[in-house]
Amino acid sequence: MFVNVSLALHPVFELKPTVTGTVFSKNGEPVIGALVHVEGTIIHTTTNLDGKFELPDIPKGSYVLKISSLGYKTTTKTIEIVDDTVIDIQISFEDDALLMPEVLIMGKTDRLFSRIPGSASYIGTAEIKQINPISGNEVFRRSPGLHVVDEEGAGLRINIGIRGLDPDRSRSLLVLEDGIPVALAPYGEPEMYYTPAIDRMAGIEILKGSGQILYGPQTIGGVINYLTHKPPAESTGKLKIQTGQGNLWNALLNYGNTHGKIGYNITVLKKRADKLGLTQFDITDSNAKLIINFNEKSMILIKAGLYKERSNATYIGMTQTMYNAGNQDFVHMAPNDLLKIDRYSFSLQHSYQWNSKTQLKSSFFAYTTSRNWRRQDFISNTVGNVKPSNWTGVTWGDEAIVGGAIYMRSSTGNRNRQFEVAGMETGMIHEYGSLSMSHKLKAGARYLYEKANEQRVNGSQPNVSSGALVEDESRPGSALSMYVHQLTKIRTDLEFHYGVRLEHFRYGRDINRRSFLINNQSQIRDTVLNKSNALTQLIPGAGFTWTALTGLNLFGGIHAGFAPPRTKDAISDVGDVYDLSAEKSINLELGLRTNLIKGIQMEVTAFHMDFSNQVIPVSESSGGTGVGLINGGSTLHQGVESALQCNISEMMGWTKTTLVINSGVTYVDAHFTGDRIKNGENISGRNTPYAPNWLVNSGIILETIFGLSLRIGSNFVAKQYTDELNTIEAAPDGRTGLIPAYHTLDGNLSYVIKKWNTVFSLSVKNITNERYIVSRRPQGIRLGLPRWVTIGAEYSF
Repeated sequence: MFVNVSLALHPVFELKPTVTGTVFSKNGEPVIGALVHVEGTIIHTTTNLDGKFELPDIPKGSYVLKISSLGYKTTTKTIEIVDDTVIDIQISFEDDALLMPEVLIMGKTDRLFSRIPGSASYIGTAEIKQINPISGNEVFRRSPGLHVVDEEGAGLRINIGIRGLDPDRSRSLLVLEDGIPVALAPYGEPEMYYTPAIDRMAGIEILKGSGQILYGPQTIGGVINYLTHKPPAESTGKLKIQTGQGNLWNALLNYGNTHGKIGYNITVLKKRADKLGLTQFDITDSNAKLIINFNEKSMILIKAGLYKERSNATYIGMTQTMYNAGNQDFVHMAPNDLLKIDRYSFSLQHSYQWNSKTQLKSSFFAYTTSRNWRRQDFISNTVGNVKPSNWTGVTWGDEAIVGGAIYMRSSTGNRNRQFEVAGMETGMIHEYGSLSMSHKLKAGARYLYEKANEQRVNGSQPNVSSGALVEDESRPGSALSMYVHQLTKIRTDLEFHYGVRLEHFRYGRDINRRSFLINNQSQIRDTVLNKSNALTQLIPGAGFTWTALTGLNLFGGIHAGFAPPRTKDAISDVGDVYDLSAEKSINLELGLRTNLIKGIQMEVTAFHMDFSNQVIPVSESSGGTGVGLINGGSTLHQGVESALQCNISEMMGWTKTTLVINSGVTYVDAHFTGDRIKNGENISGRNTPYAPNWLVNSGIILETIFGLSLRIGSNFVAKQYTDELNTIEAAPDGRTGLIPAYHTLDGNLSYVIKKWNTVFSLSVKNITNERYIVSRRPQGIRLGLPRWVTIGAEYSF
């Protein structure tokens, strides 16, 4: 890549010179969204859809321009601004040999997404630092279309619904880290009980359009890709310490370097709290990344990770009577509940540049996750308030109302699960020309093996993890997928994207022990029940991008949405193979991106998702009976989402202060369209659960040349229903009923002391101390965090 930088004088009164330039890749294409920064100042801009940039009103003097873009080596150039001087400089800019191309899902040359035929978001390191999050949920809310539901305040388990889809355990999303799946079992059990820590991330990619057919198996909601830090070109490290209420401590150590052809990066995170809301947790998260460049054509990336979590995560929540009383918002009703998660991961990715037009890539990945969860048993009160025989003497709520009280039992249900996942993928990218058009072909195949082992152990005390084995089973699965995708450039301003993905998934359920009804009595018996099934699905998709004007990009797409049913729900515990269909939809998008006005970037997308069968969760985590999922029938999700960023300082030509306003707004109408009877009522036309019509997330960022920065964030979520009947009145147990709209404000203040290489920060979450319900799941009311204050320091070396 090279950069043309020219200095033009404007003979109008005392206007200062203006630096302009154009950034190209090594093959002559403009690099869009590259950051151009004048070092030592807060003056910066990004290249537009033509790769051009402008830095106005820079006073005379000597400066260093720093130009960076994801996927390329950062370059610097010293320039001298004097009267009547024109600077014309070409800077060679090389590809970043320390970044594997398959790590990225949205391409390395375009952070304005002009070549993506669908809605997309990228949240980079700078914005993550501005937010200074306790939880990754704060970061995900920056992307329009995402409904992010807190569970415990720390973001240990993300619950994200896209465009009206149910957010429970993010089961409708495909979640990756550096391009590798992270779900417990990507096909048979995609729930996000493990969530990568936002603290160690360099960025987040979110893709919602037709391009997601490259990544399966889930192609309904979208793809989230966590990006970890790449090895730096020179010795670089940081130590970050954050502390706050509830004895919250967060310590992160990151160091990396490159020696010759070998680069490495090591991250160690220790995060704990005695009481963050109602959650106590202790997390150790260690990761190492190694990149070896054999030569200009061949390189490998080796990555290993270890994650350990101990928390008192629980399913039980407040009853409506407790919420109304208002004095037990963050009491832990089952203090002996204990969740243990241990995860070990390894991946190896290889890239080979066959020639200037063809690249080959392959990867191997494997990880194991154990998720052992001790949860105390309880029951709700009924008429007569009869206590269970093993009642502990502890009662929560109001016994005067049926269902308004909870009796804690002296027993536990230990849900122990172990998951094994391994996969291999190979692919090719080939560029060629025909009929005066240029093409980029992507093709590949992946084999994935997964296995879940599950045991249910019933304990006879509220704090024991041992006891009687009452359930024991395994759920193996294997999947073969293939994809072909082509980008055809009709003209320099018009591109078509089209492709198809094939998914074949064979799954089974092997039950070794369960309860049987014998002589009207439940008895636990060993057994041998083995059943299997398979499904095959073709997933096509197509889209386009058209640069109608300089600074105006139109895009659209259509693709088939697909998600396989969970194995445990598709095969019953007595070996019956249910007719539980895969989740299928037709998804359409049409939108525009523009930066026609200096300092303003905007994206607006209209979407339409037509489900022939949306699978509605009734699992325990979604507040159901724990039986599984059901065919929900046809649903329709349609609406508009927009993202706006306004750089006031760039518009006004300020050189000592940066003021940026950004906002993401989503309107979605998600409702049942087919006739379906629930409790004697036809729910056609009613809203799907946990699908608020409006989501608004905004931020104001102020940065000064003196090192002081301030960010104020605002988040609004409209009212939402919690069941298919759209029940408004709250049930006494708190599990159903309307969730009122809520609005929260967050603030983050930071100050940089350059001579110390240190940034000090002060964050206040929920400044107004809003009391609001975020969920009535899994088993009762959960509130958002109250006002929460943290302080921190980050030292770079």
